[in-house]
Amino acid sequence: MSDVSIAGDPTAFPHLARTDLPGHPTTVAGYARLVREIAADRARWEPLVRYDALTRWYARLETGPGYEVWLLSWLPGQSSGFHDHGPSAGVMTVLQGELTERALTADGEGSRALGPGGVRVFATGHLHEMVNAALEPAVSVHLYTPGLVEMNQYPAATRRDRHRVH
Repeated sequence: MSDVSIAGDPTAFPHLARTDLPGHPTTVAGYARLVREIAADRARWEPLVRYDALTRWYARLETGPGYEVWLLSWLPGQSSGFHDHGPSAGVMTVLQGELTERALTADGEGSRALGPGGVRVFATGHLHEMVNAALEPAVSVHLYTPGLVEMNQYPAATRRDRHRVH
C-alpha cells in the first residue's frame, strides 16, 4: 500500500497548495511597503503598545525569510544611544509622536525630526541614535534585513574617532 493510497491525492485538496498567499518582500521598496502597511493597520499594533519608564519597550511583530519587524515605544527622553545594526540594513517609520535621529554625516553629526508617516531607510553600517526629544510618548516600527542579530553601541569618543577615519 502506498502513501498516496492511504492519504489520498494531495492535489485533490486545493487548500494545501494555495497560490493566493501574499509573497514576502525581498527589495527595499517591498520592505518600505510592508512598513507602511503595518503603520496603516492601527488595529494590528496599537493594542500591543506598552511603555516602560526605565527603557524603551519593544516587541517583535513579524518575521519572514530574511527580515524581522519590531514595534518600539519611547517615553520622553528615552534614547537608543549611538549604535549601528551590525550586518543589517533597515526601514523604519514613526507611528505616533516624534523621534529625532542623530547620525554621522560628512559634515559631522546631523539630526532630523521624524513624525508619523515618513519612512526612513538606512544601509548596513549606518551609525545613528534615535531619541524621543518631545514631550509626548512615541511609537515606531522598524524592519531589519537580515534580522537583527547585533546592535553595536558607540560612546561619544568612539563616534568622534570613527568620524575622523571615514
